[in-house]
Amino acid sequence: MYKERQDFDDVAWDKSDAAEEKCQKRMRKESTCRKVEAFVMVKCGKPATVVSVIQGGYNTHYRLRFEGEDSSSDIMARVPRPTAAAVSPGKKVFYEAATAEYIRLNTRVPSAQVLHFARDSDIGAFLIMCRVENRGNITQPLTIPDRDINLTPALNPNLHERKLRSLWRAGVVAGRPLTQNMSNMRRLANIRTAIFPAENKTFATADEWYLELANMHLSQLVFQHNDLVSSEDDCRNKYVARQLFRRLAKQGCLSTFGFAEDDWSADAKTTTRCRFPAPDGSGPFRLWCDDFRPANALLDRAQDEDKLAAVIDWEFTYAAPVQFVLDPPWWLLFETPEMWEPSGDKEQEEGPRARAAFLDGRPLSAHMRESWETGRFWFNYAAKKSWAFDAVFWTFLDERFFGPRDPEVADKDLWRTRLDLLGQGEQQAMEPLVKQKMDESRERILIEWDPDEARKRLSELLFD
Repeated sequence: MYKERQDFDDVAWDKSDAAEEKCQKRMRKESTCRKVEAFVMVKCGKPATVVSVIQGGYNTHYRLRFEGEDSSSDIMARVPRPTAAAVSPGKKVFYEAATAEYIRLNTRVPSAQVLHFARDSDIGAFLIMCRVENRGNITQPLTIPDRDINLTPALNPNLHERKLRSLWRAGVVAGRPLTQNMSNMRRLANIRTAIFPAENKTFATADEWYLELANMHLSQLVFQHNDLVSSEDDCRNKYVARQLFRRLAKQGCLSTFGFAEDDWSADAKTTTRCRFPAPDGSGPFRLWCDDFRPANALLDRAQDEDKLAAVIDWEFTYAAPVQFVLDPPWWLLFETPEMWEPSGDKEQEEGPRARAAFLDGRPLSAHMRESWETGRFWFNYAAKKSWAFDAVFWTFLDERFFGPRDPEVADKDLWRTRLDLLGQGEQQAMEPLVKQKMDESRERILIEWDPDEARKRLSELLFD
């Protein structure tokens, strides 16, 4: 695997961590808990007491018990921390409330009932939900027992296949998607939201959204001041990969990659196997949750059978191209794909078994198998994740897109093998950007770009 992994901006991360620590302390204060209780009294019409405070990745959760009632009627007040949400906490709550209720009312997926929500209040944006009794999430029955809690959970190799299969049993857009990648760009790279699509912007086709994702990858390279590039050649690798990806998006190629309509990729020109047709690029689109994983699925309290009680945490859910849902889930091995060992041993040993159990007999299984075989899995993963993009592009996508390259070429020189595929303007813009990034690396500071200047700077590299 291409070894040059991307890092978040450590200066921005340290600033975010300091603000987070201060915010978490404030959210745990007794005075804050009393405010939450008073707010719940107004909304629910009866007094309640905070029983516990739980800090999640993006939210503070207050468990409350109504006066004179037992734990079965407890509720959860969920308040996004402004320092963690980064991108419009009010909008995030609105999207999550709408998604959770839509899923609860229109599908068989168990989801906690939303009682009240607001984009703003005395305690900030909030969501009040019924609490679902549970005994943890489905990570526990799937993973190696008694594993060091400091290590990433790992699929239990001794898990009976019947158990593995049983856990998968199934029980109009008005604004832009709000993605986890956008939140990370703001919080962990200090990138201005001005370069994101306008809040009321919607996307009519899959290709429009892929182009917007490509723009965000380029924005990350331009505006992350610290820790993204390690050398001039590393910067060139990142620039060439992003411009090639964006060029394919602009040409409307990406939505067909790996499907029957793919007549442009090197892989498509050499395969003799029939492939499924691409989904209609104009929709209908499907709900997609960037942060969905086994930890979102709560287990029923019954001890005799592992059964879903509810699925929670629908933040970063949006209407996405159908292509996203035709891929096997990245979380089958618990660890994010960009963190798999370079040798691929983890995937080779554990991946086929996990995927086989998940895919067997499923209506989507044939699409998901094909996604893995053609590389569509890696393509969509890279499209959604700016900080995984380079490792995935050069390892799994470049040769599928453009054909074999000399295996003797060192990682630092990969850009040289594809530079001729860029237009003259794209090529000429590379060295000034390399100089900019090298100059920036000499001073570890955070730059707050003027919104108009940020949009202007990005437009200089789009060549539309």
